[in-house]
Amino acid sequence: MTWLADTAASYDTVASSYAEFVSDALEKQPHLKAALTVFAAQVDGPVVDVGCGPGHFTAYLASLGVDASGIDLSPGMIDLARRAHPELTFEVGSMTDLALPGASVAGVLASWSLIHVPDEAVPVALDHFHRVLRPGGLLVIGYHVGVGTRLKTQGYGGHPMRVHVHLRQPWWLARRVREAGFTVDAEWLLNPEAEVSQGILFAAK
Repeated sequence: MTWLADTAASYDTVASSYAEFVSDALEKQPHLKAALTVFAAQVDGPVVDVGCGPGHFTAYLASLGVDASGIDLSPGMIDLARRAHPELTFEVGSMTDLALPGASVAGVLASWSLIHVPDEAVPVALDHFHRVLRPGGLLVIGYHVGVGTRLKTQGYGGHPMRVHVHLRQPWWLARRVREAGFTVDAEWLLNPEAEVSQGILFAAK
């Protein structure tokens, strides 16, 4: 799939700049930090951070006592994550073909990684999330709220990229999550006055 190759190559290119850009994300966004803290308090078992980037959220969950590991499409990002957090496990992989056993994790975090997955492939990713989660397992998705898709050709540090960024309405994502077999527990809207606000969806299997 072209979008998978483009996304992996783009984030390989910007890996170091992106890691620097997000290094203080949790300190700048206390409500995002609170969402991860709520997630950590509710999960009972191992958690996988799908689309983990340089592992900053994975490491935060681990600091709260969660058995957290990370998966990312970009080998460059995984290399950075492994070097920054050698005590944690990070692997290259795709959310549309998760190489995890069924019912093997208690939680799945997909923080602003589903934004690069085209609409028609979202159900595939959600089906994988549902498959790998244990009964009662928790899913948290962070995403950009809006309508439409834009092609991002330049990214962090001014480096060239070629990734599509898909904005979604809360009702649209919640419907797909329910269709995948989840129960939606809560939906948060962050920075509602911003040009592009952020959504966080909490769901259970």
